[in-house]
Amino acid sequence: MVGRVKLYISALQLVNGELLLVVSPQFNANAIQDYALRWEIETLFSCLKGRGFNLENTRLTDPRRVKKLIAVLAISFCWCYLTGEWQHDQKKAIKIKKHGRLSMSLFRYGLDYVQMAIQRLIGFGKKEEFKEILAILRRQNPDRIRVL
Repeated sequence: MVGRVKLYISALQLVNGELLLVVSPQFNANAIQDYALRWEIETLFSCLKGRGFNLENTRLTDPRRVKKLIAVLAISFCWCYLTGEWQHDQKKAIKIKKHGRLSMSLFRYGLDYVQMAIQRLIGFGKKEEFKEILAILRRQNPDRIRVL
């Protein structure tokens, strides 16, 4: 108890040896799992806002339009994340910093590649990278995709 407030502490030792502590005002047997889910959602919204899509710059206020935009951005987020994952695993791995974390998020890595592929398609008619990112989204072999 801290002051007059009861606190419940859940702990988990991470793979790297660090201790993750989650403190809550009521008992929750799933506090660590709930926190992990919440962290994933925070990461998604961080990417939708300042780290890539700049959602706040749209200045949309109509709930129906915001809902549609978030749906499109969620699909785009998944596409960029999968592209970043594919790039990291298949093309060129992201450098790992001294503290053991990636120097760039998989989302950002994928977003940069998707942007480059679209720019090369529109600007120069180069289809190869665009076929690759479409194949990632469709989980298909790039050789089976035709881009007109």
